Amino acid sequence: MSVRAPSTLGMPTDRGRWSVGEAARRAGVTPKMIRHYEAIGLLPAADRTPSGLRRLSDRQLHSLRFIARARSLGFPLRDVARLLSLWHDRERSSAEVLKLAEGHLADVRQRARELRSISAALEALIEACAGDGRPDCPILDDLAEVPAGNAARGRTRR
Repeated sequence: MSVRAPSTLGMPTDRGRWSVGEAARRAGVTPKMIRHYEAIGLLPAADRTPSGLRRLSDRQLHSLRFIARARSLGFPLRDVARLLSLWHDRERSSAEVLKLAEGHLADVRQRARELRSISAALEALIEACAGDGRPDCPILDDLAEVPAGNAARGRTRR
């Protein structure tokens, strides 16, 4: 994958400042997400023009793209904040970045195993259901079943 320098076409004349809408479009997020990232401190608050319009700098736009990419890979916000901090730190060690990525990959693989298990269970339930006009339904029967570990919790002591 090659990386190209950003085009200067369409650059705002306001010294590299982007409207929230344009920054959102260029980063692939919504303006609401930009406000959220500002509110939680992940992105510095946008400057305002004398007329009150919010403008993001080129640096904020690059950070916003970084955040969007990290989120698209499923990193939780706490890890995105740490990765963003490491990205801005030119004295960083890549070891911490690697550790965060490896931890996230382990979580993703665990979720994938859980989803495969859920998928197999749903396939079996769907296969068992006749889907006709009769009221009996193995899917509902399974959903109503109390798991073995939860059966004892439902009982009250006297």
